[in-house]
Amino acid sequence: MNHRPRKRFGQNFLHDPGIIQRIVQTISPQPGDNLVEIGPGQGAITTELLPLVKQMHAIELDRDLVEPLAVRCATLGEIQIHNTDALKFDFSSLAETDRPLRVVGNLPYNISTPLLFHLLDQSASISDMHFMLQKEVVDRMGADPGSKGYGRLSVMLQARAAVTPLFNIGPGAFNPPPKVESAFVRLQPYDSSPYRIDNWENFSHVVSQAFSQRRKTLRNCLKQTLSADAIKSVGIDPGLRAESLSVEDFATLARLVTGR
Repeated sequence: MNHRPRKRFGQNFLHDPGIIQRIVQTISPQPGDNLVEIGPGQGAITTELLPLVKQMHAIELDRDLVEPLAVRCATLGEIQIHNTDALKFDFSSLAETDRPLRVVGNLPYNISTPLLFHLLDQSASISDMHFMLQKEVVDRMGADPGSKGYGRLSVMLQARAAVTPLFNIGPGAFNPPPKVESAFVRLQPYDSSPYRIDNWENFSHVVSQAFSQRRKTLRNCLKQTLSADAIKSVGIDPGLRAESLSVEDFATLARLVTGR
């Protein structure tokens, strides 16, 4: 497929056969899986997945890639290509009662974070997700409290899904090679969050406020939302910084806001 990668679409096409096989083995697609690939590009992963699942969906924004991909996949199985923006796509429309979605993709780095949140908003329709992302983003996604990468992204994702970083991928596996390292990650949305979060809007607000000024303490960052005494009342030190708190701690603070 002769296609010049487009910078505005964040296109870096995977071409390393060893990495492709490792990805497919990790996903372990089965016949009957309701598989959706985001950004199939030139079909490096698509052509390996499709024969295993027999039918699948693909979301591709670049219209110039749609027909060549359809031609390349024509003898491999049934593929429905949606020429649209994944950030605006209703993924839940593809789910069936007994066939939740399995979502895979090489996500453009410039939209990876908003796309993760867009998908988690539809997580009731999704059983798991496997993505190639910038390694720095994956490190933040799976970071533990107190670590350098731990922040709003870590808390918001881990509250809604089990996040498992799987393996790193060097720039040479892509064409053109990106200027950053990549990594492969698995997200498994919770049927119900293990954290008692009864109001996601309040939870998101508390997390955003707490991390809004990383060098400041909870007392300062949350002063317009919760008093120091209120924070102290649930056993959390208002003199701590946000990166010291666990996901459960943030859930506890959010319940305080909801209960006021």
